[in-house]
Amino acid sequence: MAEVMLKERRAAQVTRAVLPLGQILDGDCVEAMRGLPDACVDMVFADPPYNLQLGGDLERPDGSQVDAVNDEWDKFDSFATYDAFTRAWLAEARRVLKPNGSLWVIGSYHNIFRVGATLQDMGFWILNDIVWRKANPMPNFKGTRFTNAHETLIWASLGEKARYTFNYRAMKTLNDELQMRSDWVLPICAGQERLRKDGAKVHPTQKPEALLYRVMLATTNKGDVVLDPFFGTGTTGAVARRLGREWIGCEREEAYRAAARERIEMALPLDESALTTMQSRKSAPKVAFGVLVETGLIAPGTELTAKKGKYRATVRADGSLLADGIDGSIHGVGAKVQGASACNGWTFWHLEHEGQVKPIDAIRQLYLLATEP
Repeated sequence: MAEVMLKERRAAQVTRAVLPLGQILDGDCVEAMRGLPDACVDMVFADPPYNLQLGGDLERPDGSQVDAVNDEWDKFDSFATYDAFTRAWLAEARRVLKPNGSLWVIGSYHNIFRVGATLQDMGFWILNDIVWRKANPMPNFKGTRFTNAHETLIWASLGEKARYTFNYRAMKTLNDELQMRSDWVLPICAGQERLRKDGAKVHPTQKPEALLYRVMLATTNKGDVVLDPFFGTGTTGAVARRLGREWIGCEREEAYRAAARERIEMALPLDESALTTMQSRKSAPKVAFGVLVETGLIAPGTELTAKKGKYRATVRADGSLLADGIDGSIHGVGAKVQGASACNGWTFWHLEHEGQVKPIDAIRQLYLLATEP
């Protein structure tokens, strides 16, 4: 078993070594992805053409023209042509994704339902649809429809039983200790974040970094490889660099590639401590208090304190505590001395370490860092 795992790890290292990490691949995304090995990326984030050609120019009440998507890359002869294109890039996305990887696709009502049906037909398993509700949407100037104030993201795995990544605790922490919902209120890309050249938008549908930040923080881990087949001006690359993820982009428009390179170069990676995110209880490594004792991180005889010295306990060689004749685990003794029904001993008990009083959980984190693969 160990030999098989070693071979798999070596194979993964070889595959990773040949990947064009941190590069924007030129040309058609389908052809570009065909040059990548099988099962080599952890997540695909796709912002494909919406196929949303508007009928004629659209003007604001003051007579100024609204920026619309009229670029060649968003033009398709028919729904059938668009569907064939969707199947082609989804097939490559499925091939390059690792078995436990995941796919994100964002779109509007013009295309997201067609994309969703296609990916289901191809065997993807939809995990959630996320509504990105725009905090500052563009009004409907003609007054003929509701204001289009949202876009939809589909999050999918390769199959119903795939063991995809979901950093539940990180999302709950991000949302003030409430479960993260599937409706996200975030502003559209504007202000200094919106890339402009000679006063005009560089890209008509540039996505806000906050959106990609949440997607990446939720469903990838540090060092994971993220592929964006429709790279545009590099939002995915910029956020990946900040969060310590690797990235690969595909983009056929040179103007977008140039803007993306400049933008990503300016993105400042977060430091190591900032990149540490909350893990779910299910995925967090199990560490017994006794392990810290037997490895010498906390010596037998060490005195622990709580509630500013109100409670004191002594660590024993087997990892149990003794406090005023009460003995047991860090949790059990903590509960008994307080007369409480339960206690999280990791945060309740403290000790002096390097001249500071710290919760014993700080020592557990040191152990986890030291033993990280």
